[in-house]
Amino acid sequence: MISAATTPVLEVLHEQAEPDLATVFVARLADGACVEFVESVQPPVPLERKWVNIVSVLRGCPVRCPFCDAGGSFGGPVSAAEMLAQIDHLVLRRFPDGVVPVPKWKIQFARMGDPAFNRDVVRVIDEVEARYRAPGFHPSISTIAPAGCDAFFEDLLEVKRRHGFGPRFQLQFSLHTTCKDARRELIPVRLWSFERISTFGARWHEPGDRKITLNFALADGLPFAPADLLAHFPPERFLLKITPVNPTRNSARHGLRSAVDAERPGENRWLLDRCAEAGYDHILSIGELAENQVGSNCGMYLDHLGLRPGS
Repeated sequence: MISAATTPVLEVLHEQAEPDLATVFVARLADGACVEFVESVQPPVPLERKWVNIVSVLRGCPVRCPFCDAGGSFGGPVSAAEMLAQIDHLVLRRFPDGVVPVPKWKIQFARMGDPAFNRDVVRVIDEVEARYRAPGFHPSISTIAPAGCDAFFEDLLEVKRRHGFGPRFQLQFSLHTTCKDARRELIPVRLWSFERISTFGARWHEPGDRKITLNFALADGLPFAPADLLAHFPPERFLLKITPVNPTRNSARHGLRSAVDAERPGENRWLLDRCAEAGYDHILSIGELAENQVGSNCGMYLDHLGLRPGS
């Protein structure tokens, strides 16, 4: 079990909160590097039923996606102890005895950096239930599927099976477009091919598991043809999630406009119709607009404070 005395050094420099929605924490680690992490709820579901934590796994990110503010300043991975320190801070302020009674405690390993670049993420997932006495722990991994990270995915598959997470484990591959060429231009690193993701998905998905998510933060003008995915991603194993391109500094700098209308959800019917026509289960995920103000949905709040991950 945890206590404040055993928590590694993590100095919280700033909190930005939207009451009853989300809080962003900016913290300095022992070596002076800065990270940020988030706690949030998803109205109308109360915290007593679902609590979301989002932790940083890298000091910045080596990938320079044009819609994300985390890229361009990379200071290396966040250690298992430093990830646990972020979680400790969130847990102890809500549940001082270290017992998390929430039936769905979702920890997303994706605030700053892609988790596939850090094998220590799997070590943290392995430890959470015992460390916090949290039977409602739901791990969540969102990744661009970078090439050269096969060991991470094998570790992830092993810990998922060993703990019997089953439907509690959310695995998401962020594609952002259905066009392979456009994907390579949008995410400027070597990536697993659609074929490679599909092969891994066939090994991952077992009876009773939740479907693997294919995520599309869809920018205006990027191809989105769900029927083109059928050659690789069977609808019985994969579902599609459509989200807006959030208003980050980089998305504005690169002139990326969201194809999803966050203010008028009814105007997005055409996207959902394409998913349904291809036979996919689908989710239109539009967060509370107030999250854009608090900075909890995407980007890096520490950027607004004049800090960078290595500072």
